[in-house]
Amino acid sequence: MFRLKVNKSRFAAAAAATRHATTTTTHGNHYQYLQNSKLPTLYFQRSLPRLPIPLLEKTCERFLASVQPILSAEEHRETQQVVEQFRQGIGMELHAKLKQRDAANKHTSYISQPWFDMYLADRVPLPLNYNPLLVMRGDPRPEYQPQVTRATNLIISSLRFWRSLQANILEPEVYHMNAKKSDTASYRRWMAVAPKAFATYASYAFKAFPLDMSQYSRLFGTSRIPKLGKDELVQSPQSKHILVMRRGNMYAMNVLDTSGYIESPSVILGRLKYILETDSQREPASVPLGVLTTSQRDEWAKTRAHIISNPKNADLLQREVDAALFCLCLDSEEDGLFNESDPVPMLKHQLAGKATNRWFDKSISLLISADGVTAINFEHSWGDGVAVLRYFNEVYRDMLNQPFVSESTPHTPANGDCTNVRPLNFEIDNGTQAAVEAAYVQNASIVDSLDMNYLQYKLLNKGTCKRHGLSPDSIIQLAFQLAYRQAFERYVGTYESCSTSAFRHGRTETMRPCTMATKAFCEAVLQPTQKQPSAGELRAMIDRCSSVHGQLTKEAAMGQGFDRHLFALRHTAQLEGLSQPALFETEAYKRINNNIISTSTLGTDTVVAGSFGPVVKDGLGVGYSIQNDFAGAIVTSYKNQAEGKKFIDSLESAFDQICAIIERSSLSAKAELKN
Repeated sequence: MFRLKVNKSRFAAAAAATRHATTTTTHGNHYQYLQNSKLPTLYFQRSLPRLPIPLLEKTCERFLASVQPILSAEEHRETQQVVEQFRQGIGMELHAKLKQRDAANKHTSYISQPWFDMYLADRVPLPLNYNPLLVMRGDPRPEYQPQVTRATNLIISSLRFWRSLQANILEPEVYHMNAKKSDTASYRRWMAVAPKAFATYASYAFKAFPLDMSQYSRLFGTSRIPKLGKDELVQSPQSKHILVMRRGNMYAMNVLDTSGYIESPSVILGRLKYILETDSQREPASVPLGVLTTSQRDEWAKTRAHIISNPKNADLLQREVDAALFCLCLDSEEDGLFNESDPVPMLKHQLAGKATNRWFDKSISLLISADGVTAINFEHSWGDGVAVLRYFNEVYRDMLNQPFVSESTPHTPANGDCTNVRPLNFEIDNGTQAAVEAAYVQNASIVDSLDMNYLQYKLLNKGTCKRHGLSPDSIIQLAFQLAYRQAFERYVGTYESCSTSAFRHGRTETMRPCTMATKAFCEAVLQPTQKQPSAGELRAMIDRCSSVHGQLTKEAAMGQGFDRHLFALRHTAQLEGLSQPALFETEAYKRINNNIISTSTLGTDTVVAGSFGPVVKDGLGVGYSIQNDFAGAIVTSYKNQAEGKKFIDSLESAFDQICAIIERSSLSAKAELKN
């Protein structure tokens, strides 16, 4: 999870094909665009199916099944009665109103606007509560790893992605069940002749599933603006500059020319070097305004209103910061360097840190440490992991396969070019300074209270799962349940996010990994050895857990979970001015939504680590992945609120027990075959 380097020989061919600024025709399509898709980017968007509203009866059944493992028998019986009253009474009325509202808004999904509202109306600070972190795998070639080199290539590849998206020539986002058979030129030729109104359904015949791309337009040029009560998203898709931050000092740097073309690599490299040289001659920002983006949102809204009451500040903030395509944070050595033996300080800094060199309100912030470690910290209200991960993967591969500058590439000097590199010098009064100081103290206190622990477990990996016929996600989620049960002697609300991007304007659905099947397995394993079922019986229980997990995942991905439906019904009651139904006051509903274990994974080799804060004060934020040579987890918790270290230690024990069961059952099965 923290191995930032990769095998050099693997990319020898790519290195040989590297293009440098001196040999690049910068206005040619090969430089200006990342892709040139035969199918328009939004080719499938019109024909995507709408997100279904589940049957009320099914939602009630699924809710009851999900809460059963975390309730006593008596609590579950009481909940059944309340749910049945809901199903036959107010629930039917709310469901009918929801369907009516959905039918009147066929251009979108029933969850899209309420979900935006939920994010934007929450007043808690963005760091830890919403903005997640993805750490990018390092470049195996030392000449491309230095900070300014990596930053230049990252900017260019990002702009190539963005320009391809704007030109409608970025490949449509399609999930291929068998990429070797469907991700082909033949598939694209067939899709090109399919009627556009039915293109998605034609794609299904190839077992290729187009995904919603409505969020992609907000990847760049988007900022979350703090407002009292509810924030706003503003977009500036035609911007030509980015925001660069260094030691809290802020710069606007043009990266597109007046015609909208990406500037040449030597020019972008020169402008970045000019910023670093200029900044080295300045003091770190005495009043780093970026810290304000860590504030409680109403507090930040008030401070921002005060700042922009000054016309000069208003112009700088709105024109240069809000409108920037994205934020590039160039950290200094004082911010820390990566240490493979102890990655926690760097991860904590990139996740929330001291925030003097951050602007958390930008849709995308690219973070690059002094030694070139690269990460993305993104504001979450505008979109979900599918769009960010697509961008992340494409940009990493582009930088790896065809970097435009290396450590030795000559640059075009930008000294004194105040048109294209603009230091942002705000007029700071006592009120603003006091607000920054207060925000800094508050954020530092929160970050200091954050505990972070990690585990790399090498006995469980992709190869292990393949050899033994295991579902990687299911086995890790089962380990989380066993770890929590043996460490804390109870079962709790557990959250796993599942994308519903197969539908128009789909967002996410919740998958609940704590099931009666996982509970039965945990109880069996934790019995005294002499009372435990045989290894074969325990393996059968593991397979049962995987089967249930797989079915729940399938239902969630198909829009047939229960969480979003109940959320929308509750939202409908609020819109209609109705009193909150009794179901939402039950202990069961409160307990299942008190997500003590909140989990998220991103299955890609380009991400070496991912992290986010706990979603409840006494909870655990678990970012996990299963790689070719290990299973890994990063666990965040708040000190004196939850015991992340105890959970991580128990997780290692859980992995040991599960792997031992799998090995014993395998040996037993082989012995039976011999006999």
